[in-house]
Amino acid sequence: MQELIEMIVKALVDSPDEVRIKKVEGERSIIFEVRVPQEDLGKVIGKQGRIANSIRTLVRAAGTKQRKSIWVAINSTDDAEQEE
Repeated sequence: MQELIEMIVKALVDSPDEVRIKKVEGERSIIFEVRVPQEDLGKVIGKQGRIANSIRTLVRAAGTKQRKSIWVAINSTDDAEQEE
């Protein structure tokens, strides 16, 4: 699943080497935290969130066999640096 997200996101951005994906797995859910550079954030989210919603739909469909709720959070790598 993580490879699917990585492949899609890296194809959309100008700086694919800076894409980071972190998997947080809970009892009934899996959260994929996608971090991209600030200048590429709009390319991954898309107009009115259409690309982000499409990515989420694909991931949920691909993960139906796992019987867990799957979420994709998209953030800027700049946000991650501020949190630390």
